[in-house]
Order: sequence, then structure tokens, then C-alpha cells
Amino acid sequence: MPGEAEAETPICKPEEEVSEHVKELTPEPSKAEAVPESTREETVKEPKEPASEEPRPGPPAASKPPPASEDLPSCPLLLTVEDVTDSSVTVSWEPPENLGRQGIKGYVLEYCPEGASEWVPVNAQPMMVTQHTLRNLAIGSKLFFRVSAVSLVGAGPAAVLDQPVHIKEFIEAPKIRVPRYLRQTYIRKVGEVINLQIPFQGKPKPQVTWTHNGNALDTQRVNVRNGEQDSILFIRSAQRVDSGHYEMSVQLEGLEAKATIDILVIEKPGPPQSIKLLDVWGFNAALEWTPPGDTGNTELLGYTVQKADQKTRQWFTVFERCHRTSCTVSDLIIGNSYFFRVFSENQCGLSETAPVTAQLAHIQKADTVSKKEGIPERDFSEAPKFTHPLADHTTTPGYSTQLFCSVRATPKPKIIWMKNKMDIQGNPKYRALSEQGVCSLEIRKPSPFDAGVYTCKAINALGEASVDCRLDVKVSATH
Repeated sequence: MPGEAEAETPICKPEEEVSEHVKELTPEPSKAEAVPESTREETVKEPKEPASEEPRPGPPAASKPPPASEDLPSCPLLLTVEDVTDSSVTVSWEPPENLGRQGIKGYVLEYCPEGASEWVPVNAQPMMVTQHTLRNLAIGSKLFFRVSAVSLVGAGPAAVLDQPVHIKEFIEAPKIRVPRYLRQTYIRKVGEVINLQIPFQGKPKPQVTWTHNGNALDTQRVNVRNGEQDSILFIRSAQRVDSGHYEMSVQLEGLEAKATIDILVIEKPGPPQSIKLLDVWGFNAALEWTPPGDTGNTELLGYTVQKADQKTRQWFTVFERCHRTSCTVSDLIIGNSYFFRVFSENQCGLSETAPVTAQLAHIQKADTVSKKEGIPERDFSEAPKFTHPLADHTTTPGYSTQLFCSVRATPKPKIIWMKNKMDIQGNPKYRALSEQGVCSLEIRKPSPFDAGVYTCKAINALGEASVDCRLDVKVSATH
């Protein structure tokens, strides 16, 4: 991690000064504490300074403390810088080799800015953990650290980092995160808005630049807004000149990331340049045309061929997306004359106009002579014949009833209904119907007087036929 502090040898200095609140707990020591045998080196990565500069100042000097007592713990081991960010430092250490007779009740961590002479305690009370993170530090600060173990009788000697930890802003390599839909050609129509938001990473804020086909952007047409984490390319009304390769570059202290975005602005194609009627035969007409001069800045999907009758002038589509520049129109109607026209088509749709054939395609009638063949016509004339006779029927007074039969005859016969050999046509009590050869007679609310023999007679020029049935009207017994 850039700017991270590396390990360096903790130094146990019996003569080092401790904070005021710790010194109050320390009795008069009798013996000097030995320096621990096991140590580990730590260094802080700092920018190289010219050889002519003066040596870097070390930790602040302190007055010589009294000799350590046997009851005091020894110096903590392996004071190490674990992590450095742009606003925090994490340090860790190991317990001392000698805990003293009374044991330890915690550790006191202190720091001192470079050039200062006073140590500032990090924790007001001894802490039992062997790792601590100091936060909310100012960028550019250089701090010394020391830690000492504290027992009931006082604080032991401190382990000190002899090199300061530099709090500086770390560099995050630039990176561009191109959205998936922009990893292929981005297609827009003429007049539409282009609004591309491209996220990027980098710390501190990198410098972002755009180019179009290797040249600087036309600021009168293209607007770019660079934020902390993204860059927006905006074109209010896209034109075909805006098509091409757009390259986004993110630069930060010698590091650079690039991304290329292909934009294609298209519009409807121009019409075919000409159309000709090559030949007409039978029910067919052969056409040929030339491709358009302007394809709309994209490839053509094909051609649409239409026809119109000279009488109606209504256009009907014959072929869609025809890929060739010629075709044959079939199934034309004899006796009609036709115009033809052709549209070009791309992703934006059909061309605004279409060329029309200058000549009409006349579908001529063939000279044919009809001949009557000696096949005699069949005579379907037939005398009346009942295919379904009348059936005897019994009904109740007051309830309408119907009689049915069916007859076949050509030409259509005349139907006559009779009761007891007397014609009942025109009597409002009876209603006679005949449809598709089915004959019916409705007797409305019959009474015992309506009982008798009913006859249906069919008559045409070839003959006549009749059928009979008996109708009984019975009064139900009442109690």
C-alpha cells in the first residue's frame, strides 16, 4: 500500500521521559532495566531527500528518569506500524519480556509531532489491548510513537519508533469502468440526445480529457462535465459528424487509463436513384433499380417494392427487405395497368421518397374463343313428392299445436292446407308456413270443434301430391 509504514526496531530507552500522569505512579527505581534481546526492525517509507539536507530529527529528548525498580515491567516488544492511511495510523506491540512483581494493568500509547518536545497520551487510562488505531489525523503530519507498560507501582521504560510516521494522501491508480452498453458501437439517430456517464476511479482526483478521432472536442457541439467519480459527455442534438471514436483518458501522477467509445449517428437513407420496367409477360412484370446515393451512415437492410393499379392509385407492398436490386412481380390481374415504386430501408426505417416507374405495365387479355360443347343440360324438374308425411296428433284444448311435413319438387310447388277436404287458407285460426321444403300448420288454441282430418297438398306444373293426418282434441277430466 503506497505510503504504508514498514517495520522498524523498537528502542527501549530507560532514560526516556513518560507522560505526567504516568510519572506520578512511578516510585524511585533502584536498578536500570535491560534492553530486550528480541527486536524487529521497522522503517517508514519517506520520499528521498537530497544528500545536502540536514539529518532528520529523532524523537524528542527527555530528562533522565530515575533507575527502574524490580517491580516495574520491562519495555514492550516489537512496536510496529500495522497500517497507515490518509487520516489514521494503526500500531501494535507485544507484551514485555519482564512483567515485574506486580504484573501489568495496561499500556500507555503516546505520540509526538516531529519537531515538538512534548509527548501526547493517546489513552487517558491504561489499556489492555496491544493494538490501537489513531484516527482523524491531518494530512502531512509526521508523528513519533512510543508505548510503555504500566503496573500498580508505575510505568516501565517505553518502546519508541525512532522514525516518524508520515500521514499523506495515498495515490489510487486511475481506472475507467465503461458501462456494458458502451462496449459496442453506440447508435443514435440524427437529432437525438447523447448523454454518456462514464464512471472512473482515482485518488486524488485525476485529470480527465476527451478526444474525438484523435482531435480535441468541438466545444460548441460537445459538452463535458468531470466530477469526482465520473465524466459526462453530452450532445444536445446529434448529427452525423458526431460519429467516430471518442477516447477518454484519466491521468494521475504518471499513471494513465484510457477507454474508447464508438458512436454512430444514423438517419433514414436516400431513395434508389432510378427504377425501370424491364419486361411484362403474362401476369408478371420485371423491375430493376439502382442503389441510393446516401445509405444514412449505416448499411441497408433491403428494399420495399410496391404496386398500384392505374384506376385506384392505391399502393400495396409486394416485397419487403428485398436484398437484390431487381425483382419479378407476379399474380397481376389481366386487363389492369400498374405503376411500381421502390423504397430503401435501414435501421431508421424507409426512405422518405421512392422513384416510380415511368412506364405502365399493361396486363393484356388473351384472345380466346369459347366453344359450346355438346353436353346436354340436366333437367332437374320433378313432380311434388312428400319425403316426410303428416302424423296423427292429439292435443289439449287451449294449447296451440303444429302439424309438420316435408315435400320435394321442382319448380317450387304451391302448398294448400285443408280440413275435412275443405280449404282453410286465409282462416286466421290457422297459420301456414313453407320454407326449404318444410311445411307447417299452426292451429291456435284448438277446441274440440277443430278435431278432424287435415290434408297438405303440393301442386306444380308436373303434378300434385297430398298427405293426411287426424287431429284429436281431448278435454282432460276434472275432479
